[in-house]
Amino acid sequence: MKKLILLFSLILAPASVYTEDFKTKLNLSPSSNSHKRFKREWIWNQMHIMEEINSPLPHHVGKITSSSRNKNAMYVLEGEYANSIFKVREDTGDVYAFERLDREKKSEYELTALFIDRTTNKSLEPPSKFIIKVYDVNDNVPVFVQKVFNGSVPEMSPVGTSVTKVTAVDADDPTVAGHATVIYQVIQGERYFTVDESGVISTAIADLDRENQSTYEIVVKAKDSPGLHGGDSSTATVIITLSDINDNFPTFEQQSFHFKVFENVRVGREVGKLKVQDSDDPQNRNTKYSFVRGDYRDTFEIIPNAFTNEGIIKPKKPLDYEKIKEYKFDIEATDPTVNMRFFKPGGTKSIATVTIEVLDVDEPPIFSQPFYVYKVKENYFTKNPLGTVLAVDPDAAKRKIRYTLRRSSPSGDYVKVSNSGDIFISKHLDREASAWHNLTVAAQEIMAENRLSDIESHTQVYIQVLDQNDNAPEFAYPYEPKVCENAAPGKVIIRISATDKDEMLPGVNFKYSLTTEDSNFTLVDNHDNTANVTVKYGQFNRELVKIHYLPVVISDNGTPELSSTNTLSISVCKCDEKGEFTFCEEANKQVGVSIQALVAIFICILTILVITLLIILRKRHKKELTVLRKSVAEIHEQLVTYDEEGGGEMDTTSYDVSVLNSVRKNGMNLEPGPCLYAQVKKPTRNGNSGTGEMAIMIEVKKDEADNDGDLLPYDTLHIYGYEGAESIAESLSSLESGSSDSDIDYDFLNDWGPRFKMLAELYGLEPNEDFVY
Repeated sequence: MKKLILLFSLILAPASVYTEDFKTKLNLSPSSNSHKRFKREWIWNQMHIMEEINSPLPHHVGKITSSSRNKNAMYVLEGEYANSIFKVREDTGDVYAFERLDREKKSEYELTALFIDRTTNKSLEPPSKFIIKVYDVNDNVPVFVQKVFNGSVPEMSPVGTSVTKVTAVDADDPTVAGHATVIYQVIQGERYFTVDESGVISTAIADLDRENQSTYEIVVKAKDSPGLHGGDSSTATVIITLSDINDNFPTFEQQSFHFKVFENVRVGREVGKLKVQDSDDPQNRNTKYSFVRGDYRDTFEIIPNAFTNEGIIKPKKPLDYEKIKEYKFDIEATDPTVNMRFFKPGGTKSIATVTIEVLDVDEPPIFSQPFYVYKVKENYFTKNPLGTVLAVDPDAAKRKIRYTLRRSSPSGDYVKVSNSGDIFISKHLDREASAWHNLTVAAQEIMAENRLSDIESHTQVYIQVLDQNDNAPEFAYPYEPKVCENAAPGKVIIRISATDKDEMLPGVNFKYSLTTEDSNFTLVDNHDNTANVTVKYGQFNRELVKIHYLPVVISDNGTPELSSTNTLSISVCKCDEKGEFTFCEEANKQVGVSIQALVAIFICILTILVITLLIILRKRHKKELTVLRKSVAEIHEQLVTYDEEGGGEMDTTSYDVSVLNSVRKNGMNLEPGPCLYAQVKKPTRNGNSGTGEMAIMIEVKKDEADNDGDLLPYDTLHIYGYEGAESIAESLSSLESGSSDSDIDYDFLNDWGPRFKMLAELYGLEPNEDFVY
């Protein structure tokens, strides 16, 4: 019975599961079979199943079997896909797949087999892992890694030139023969390109021309060997671009070009553009332009534009409408970098005719010389012109020219230029002041109605002033010679030299001489335009003469011969035994003052005087304002009204009180202030007051005001310092109250009522107290 079970298991399990040792164990004798006990173990190793099985589910995978015998035993699967994709029969150990498997998704599954007691749920065998492998079938189509491929190949390439490579992937098992083999084929564009078994696309024909067709679009198919699905395939598109090479010559777009340009166009400016056609890409265009016919290559040049491939015509020298009105020549366009191996003969000739028409413009006058140089002797003056500048109208109109002096250096009206271009000397020229006079002369065309043209041309005129011997020589330096009082005869005191403001040309000689021989000095000519001043007799006496003035005559050999007398101030000094000076008298230096310095000094003095005069006038003006303010203040401060009644009716007999009342009624502004009372001599108390005292006082003040020139006229009454002789209170002036020696008791004023209360308070004070009213 045991052998039947094992044989049944052997039939169900794959043959590869069992080993030779296990087969040997099955050949047991009946006697040994009944007495020998086998070790319990799993009788299997691995399982497998084909993918995509078309039979109905579930699909039997295999069987797990244990050598252990137990009626309560059962088989159990564990793992990721246990009891979902794979299930096992508890009693028999048969394993089934409940889904169709796809090897391309998962090629093998790992599970764990358990043999347990269903009553105790304890393992009867140790757990064992096993693998279920999925076998491949050729069920996948090769798929390109991308839908569109791009490639490039130079035009005119030979057959078999590689363009690009395409790649397709088959998901089937590559270990199975024929399952992952990809076969490529060009199904569109096979006339121009081919593909090999590795997917490399190459040219099928030679000399593909980019100028005819620059892009090709082909279709490549990928398929595998016939299999489950009968050898299906997929396709991809390949876009192939022909890259350009320089295989075309440029050709002119038109056979002739015509340009117009003004004659005053600047050299190097654009005159026109020559356009050509070149089928090559810009990087392969290298057009060169050359003159074929026409002798104007020295007048124009053609510069190719690297970006547009155009030929830019530029003048190399100025154009002149009056000389040449039209230029005509032939131009050829070539490309020296064309690959002659691919040159296609029979194309259009690259020669065009160019015509340049010169247009006339109103040009400025042209001087006959670029500059003019004239020479004139200094101090020369004549009415005849020194020279003439000449300019002509270059245009066909040949208009007349007017000349104008625009600038001269040095400035000043030394030179004038007439309208006709004649140059005149208007002032004596001094070479020592300026040896050259530089002029800028402008020329303008005279238009209709004597109107001058807006454009003008200029030229330079240089006038050289030639030297004349008009300056006598003089000392080169301000010499300050000194001599010892005990100097010996022949002692050289100083070496003198001379200079001349005139031009010092080679051959100029100076002669030195003394105006008189009656001196203790002599001159010795050194024959090199210098002379030595030496002691003639010796022994100088400082007590008699401390400074000797030696006149020296210096003459030149010019025409006419000129000379000047220059004085040497020779100081007689005390010397020590070595002949070194110990004490000398300083000679008075002659300080010359130039005219410019005198003018500056005069301007400074004049400025000081004007400032001083302004200060004086300002002070006087301020004084007048002060007097005016003072006068107004006196008028305001000296007219004082008294609202208190006087001492008696007798007070009104000395003057007319209506005058004072009229002043009050006229509304005069009487402001209080310091009382500036003029002192009027009061008549004696015992004398008669008389009716003319007030009139006399008014006349006196009036005369003072009329005779004072610094004050304004006085037309009103100013000061009242006297009350009247008949008043019991006598004078009311507070200025005399403090110095009065009167012993009158003013307490009686209190009895006069409230109208005299203020006076009672004023004069009722203690004698030692001061009061300012």
